[in-house]
Amino acid sequence: MKSRLFALSLCIGVAFALAHFTLSSQAINKNAAPTFTKDIAPIFNANCVSCHRTGEIAPMALTSYKESRPWAKAIREKVVNRAMPPWHADPKHGEWANDCRLAQKDIDTIVAWIDGGAPEGNPKDLPPAPKFAKGWQIGEPDIVFNMPEEFTVPAEGAVAYQYFTVPSNFTEDKYIAAMEARAGDLSVVHHIVVYVRDPKERPAKQDIGTGLLGALSPGNTPFMAQPGTAKLIKAGSNIVFQMHYTPSGKETKDRSMIGLKFAKGPVDKVITTTAAWDPNFVIPPNAENHEVKVVYPVDEDIEILSLMPHMHLRGKDYLYRAIYPDGRSEILLSVPRYDFGWQVYYYPKKAIRLPKGSKIEAVAHYDNSTKNPQNPDPNKAVRFGEQTWEEMMNGFFDYVPVNQKLNKTTASGSGSK
Repeated sequence: MKSRLFALSLCIGVAFALAHFTLSSQAINKNAAPTFTKDIAPIFNANCVSCHRTGEIAPMALTSYKESRPWAKAIREKVVNRAMPPWHADPKHGEWANDCRLAQKDIDTIVAWIDGGAPEGNPKDLPPAPKFAKGWQIGEPDIVFNMPEEFTVPAEGAVAYQYFTVPSNFTEDKYIAAMEARAGDLSVVHHIVVYVRDPKERPAKQDIGTGLLGALSPGNTPFMAQPGTAKLIKAGSNIVFQMHYTPSGKETKDRSMIGLKFAKGPVDKVITTTAAWDPNFVIPPNAENHEVKVVYPVDEDIEILSLMPHMHLRGKDYLYRAIYPDGRSEILLSVPRYDFGWQVYYYPKKAIRLPKGSKIEAVAHYDNSTKNPQNPDPNKAVRFGEQTWEEMMNGFFDYVPVNQKLNKTTASGSGSK
C-alpha cells in the first residue's frame, strides 16, 4: 500500500514538475529578447540601410549583425530620442509623403533587443537584403553634365562657395522630369545647388530660388516630378553648379555631376522653385531667440508641391504659415528643432492649394548665444551670407499654377557633357 502511495505521489510530483517546467519555458520564450535576424533586420532594412550602407552618407553600415552590434547602445539612444531616422517636422501640422519616422512599436522592439543583450538569432530567420539602384537613383539619365574641371579641396580651412558654369547647348526648350546631383567625392561635398541661367541673366549667387533646378544635400532625395509636371530649361541656358565644400583633413579633388531625365509624356504644368527670403536681416550679438519674418504674396492660384527651409548654424526653428484672403491662417510646416546637417524637402501627401491673394509667411528664429554649441562667434552680429559662419533665411518651395494647361508634347533626348 505504501509503495502504491509512493508511486502515486512520485507520478504527481513528476507531472507537477513537468507542468511547472513547461509553463516556465513558455514564460521565458514569451519574454525572450527580440533577435537581430528575425526582428531587427526587417526594421533596419525598411528604415535605415538606404543611408547606413557602404558608400552612402551615414558614418556606419547597418546591413548585417556584425556591423550593427558594436553600435547597439548608440542606436538605442538615437531611436529613443527620435534623432534617427532624421525627421524634424512637427507632426501636429501637415502630413508628409516622405515622413520617415519609426513607428513606436519598432522603437520598442529595438529597445527590447538591445536591453536583452542584442542577440543575433537564427541565421535562417534573416530576410533578404533590400535591393538599391546602382549608380543613378533616378535611373539612367538622358544627359549628364560634369563640372568643367576638377576642384582641389584643401585639407583644412574654410572654402568659399565655388561656382562652375556649363553650357547646356540646348537648341530647344527642355522639360525635366527628374534631376540628380552626384558628388565626385562625398567626403568633402556638403551640398550642391544647381541653377539654370540664361547667359544674359545675372549670376546665380545674386538670386535665390528663381532658376533653382535642384540640389544634393544631407537628407535630400533626387528631384522627380509627378506625371504631367516638369521643370523647364529654356534653350541656350547655362547650368550652374554651386559647390559647398567642407575639408576632411586631407587634400582631395572633386568633380561633381548632375544627371537629367526628360519628360516622356505631355506636360501640363511647369514646376517653379522660389523662396520666401530675406537678405537684409541682422542678428544681434548674443541674441538667444532672434526672429526674422518674411511674407511672400501669392499672385495666382497655386499648388505647393514641397517646402524646404534653409538656415545655417544659428538656425533654431522655422515655420511656414498660410494666410488666406479671408484672414484665416494655417500652419503649413513647423520645424521646431532645425538641423543644418539635414537639408530636407518636405513633400505633402496632398498638394497644398493656395488661392490668389493668399500670403506665405515664413518665420525663423536664430540662436546667436553661447547656449548654441555650433555658434562660430556669439559676440558678432550676423548678416546674410553664403558661408556657413554667416546666415540665411530662405523658405524654399516648389509650386505649379492651378490653372496652367500647357498640353505640351515632349520628346526624349540623350547625350552627355
